[in-house]
Amino acid sequence: MKQRLLLATLLLRPNEVVGSNELAAMLWGDEQPASAAANLRTYVRGLRQSLGGGAPWDGITAAAGGYLLRVGPGERDLDLFEAAAARGRDALAASDVDRAEAELSAAVGLWRGAPLSDLPLRSALARRVAQVEERRLLAEEDYAEAVLALGAPAEVVHRLRGLLDRHPLRQRAWGQLMVGLYRIGDVAGALEAFRQARHALAEETGLDPAPELTRLYDDILHHRPELAAKPPTGGDGPTPVTAPAPLVQYPEQLPRGVPEFVGRSAELTSLDALLDDGARRPTTVVIAAVSGMAGVGKTALTLHWAHRVADRFPDGQLYVNLRGYDEAGAVSPPDALSGFLEALGVPHARIPSGMEARTGLYRSLLASRRMLVVLDNARDSAQVRALLPGGGGCMVVVTSRDRLGGLIAAECATPLTLGVLTAEESMSLLAGRLGAGRLASEPTAVTDIVEAAGRLPLALSIVAARAATHPTFPLGAIAAELHSAEARLDALADGDVRRVFSWSYLALGQDAARLFTLLGLHPGPDLTAAAAAALAGVSTAAVTPRLRELTRLHLLNEHTPGRYAFHDLLRAYAAELAESSEHADERAAARQRLYDHYLHAAYPAARLLQPQWPPIDPVPPLPVSARRPVTDHDDALAWFTAEHQALVRVVRQAAENSFEAYAWQIAWSLNTFTAPRGLWQDQLATQRVALAAAERIDDLAGQAAANRLLSRALTRLGDHDAAEHRLKRALELHERLGDPTGQAQTLHNYCELCYLDGRLDEALAHGREALRLYRLAGNRSGEARTLNAIGWLLATTGDYAQAIESCTEALAQQEQSGDRNGQAATLDSLGFAYDRLGERDRAADCYERAIQLFRDSADRYHEAETLIRLGDTREGMGDQTAAAAAWRQAVRIYEDVGDPAAEETRRRLERLAPP
Repeated sequence: MKQRLLLATLLLRPNEVVGSNELAAMLWGDEQPASAAANLRTYVRGLRQSLGGGAPWDGITAAAGGYLLRVGPGERDLDLFEAAAARGRDALAASDVDRAEAELSAAVGLWRGAPLSDLPLRSALARRVAQVEERRLLAEEDYAEAVLALGAPAEVVHRLRGLLDRHPLRQRAWGQLMVGLYRIGDVAGALEAFRQARHALAEETGLDPAPELTRLYDDILHHRPELAAKPPTGGDGPTPVTAPAPLVQYPEQLPRGVPEFVGRSAELTSLDALLDDGARRPTTVVIAAVSGMAGVGKTALTLHWAHRVADRFPDGQLYVNLRGYDEAGAVSPPDALSGFLEALGVPHARIPSGMEARTGLYRSLLASRRMLVVLDNARDSAQVRALLPGGGGCMVVVTSRDRLGGLIAAECATPLTLGVLTAEESMSLLAGRLGAGRLASEPTAVTDIVEAAGRLPLALSIVAARAATHPTFPLGAIAAELHSAEARLDALADGDVRRVFSWSYLALGQDAARLFTLLGLHPGPDLTAAAAAALAGVSTAAVTPRLRELTRLHLLNEHTPGRYAFHDLLRAYAAELAESSEHADERAAARQRLYDHYLHAAYPAARLLQPQWPPIDPVPPLPVSARRPVTDHDDALAWFTAEHQALVRVVRQAAENSFEAYAWQIAWSLNTFTAPRGLWQDQLATQRVALAAAERIDDLAGQAAANRLLSRALTRLGDHDAAEHRLKRALELHERLGDPTGQAQTLHNYCELCYLDGRLDEALAHGREALRLYRLAGNRSGEARTLNAIGWLLATTGDYAQAIESCTEALAQQEQSGDRNGQAATLDSLGFAYDRLGERDRAADCYERAIQLFRDSADRYHEAETLIRLGDTREGMGDQTAAAAAWRQAVRIYEDVGDPAAEETRRRLERLAPP
């Protein structure tokens, strides 16, 4: 022990004579033995022997009443540390953060713990060790500065937590920790770090935090933009490329609150009390379950309160409209979680595909944050359970028509049942919309309106809109309208709401009222002016002012430019109105016009997306003026993207209303969009409806097409037995129809199914028969695609030369015909064959050309498959970076379309990760 103390003392003063008395004081303090000088000489001799490996060593010499330890440049690790730290600080001052990070990382990396921690240090030696430790801490803080500048705040947070546990008074480190936490999205953690720093300073020094730290706290509290990470600049070289930070780290998703909100003081007080109670229990998630009838103002109350208390949630607010009572369009928990994760800064490609994994990631991100989560318009407790945080200081407000008894019982949610407004609150609402003066002139009429509207906020708003748009109408006349015997509908289950809707409908102009009724025939979730025009049997120009009238009176909502949607209760009301007020033949004619509109918009778009598909014979179009079908591929893609959800509903509704031919043909058209994107569940659902519809009207062509397309979805979803049954049925039907092209197309699909089942000989036989039939029919596009399929099969059997020959012939035909999607598939097959031959550069070139062509034709599913193979080839070439890049793109696509292949692709990426 004494020898090590002696060496430590000399090392801390290298190339300098340290007096014998000073050395003795370091070894024994005030309790030096009489033999101290002799013992010191003995220790020196022992050190010389040890450092010389048993032989005399002259690195320690006696001189002028003491001893000197000779140390050359770079021999002492402390000198290496000092030099690297100095270079790092210089680079940091020059804004060369890459070099600064490298130097400072090397500097702090030399440390293995506290210096001389296992030696008993006398005060003089302890002071010198403290000086060294201070230089180390400064270097750690400089390193944190560089890493923050490089955009890696998570690493800073991890290091600084350990540092501050040991040295809680370092205000610069506290500031860096706060910035790091803020930049990873943990705003609550950043604010808590300030509180910890303030507490530590007060406990140990009695001082407040420095002004710089206090200003930083204020900046974080107000999300000032200067806190965001800035791209670093290099000293001499180019600007380093850093990964972009999440676009939204503190989401503020609350929709605009209702202007001139009135009343609800008791409910607001209850919500405030829940919030205060949650603040006293920081590890508990507080849940408020706001329930009540439709139109009672649940959302209005929640948003008004949420905006009022937003500053108490420093990490932001999340909001989702769950559309719980829209049967066909309710937001599923996985979709809601996906939206929340994106808002929290998780890139779309990193959002897990599984429900449990999404919930786990969501709860992990919220565990250390203080956020407000608003789950609006929930159907029941089951719809929201996965959206509840698991812990931390969050508060959740759920609104629903359901009482949410399950949430109250199992999750300890606090119920808040919302009734109608009081009479005074109702009058305040009307006064805010119409002016107190107008109400004061007709107090009796105002009372009648309030009572007739049932004091329901939604109903009162509709009344107010009616009165506001007719400022010269006496309120007495409007009150009389509410009680008019001409209201032809019986009470809804919620009575008052339906009565208000009925008089509001009667207050519309004749054309707008009929349009409102006909819109009830549309399946949703939204529609365009063109679809509304089709229902009404008028031009788009004629229907536009009617739509404006409906939106002005809050009977319809233009939720995005050019697209209109009902509130779910209003849609149900309009549908009932259509059933009661329109004759059956008028309803049928309106529906036919609607389905005609969708078919003859979808079919031309489908031909643009998949021009190589054999066409069908659509139902002849109705005589409609000024149709505007899309004219190019990009417009067709955009149209299907916007109408996708509506088309899925239209297919089902057309079949249900005995328009079977429209149903299967719209489904066929939609398939040109869903199949390339891997939307197999949508394809499965629509083709099942299409098949049943075609069977009901004994349409053999429709049955054949639906059987084949249904088999494609079943194949991709893994139900190969059912898929094969459908393929055999499709073949039988095409044979009965005398349709060699349909037979060939079906055999082409059969070829793929056999390949997936490992039946290669059978697959080749189907492929060759398909080729014969395509040639017989003179279908060059189908011939080329089948040549490619045969080439792929030959490549999988090891016959690479024949495979390349077949695919090369296919590619030449496709280039001549302009079949870009077919070229992509063939280049993919050629890439596979060349890779197996060891010609990886050539394979990679084919794959990259294929990927670009798939991308140009928006064929995301096959783009992902080719990206997988490109990654495999790049890995075989030793280029792991390029392999990982290709696989990451594939994962992103698979996650977008919800394909389980994403998981297997992630395993490829994990294989590349260092152990």
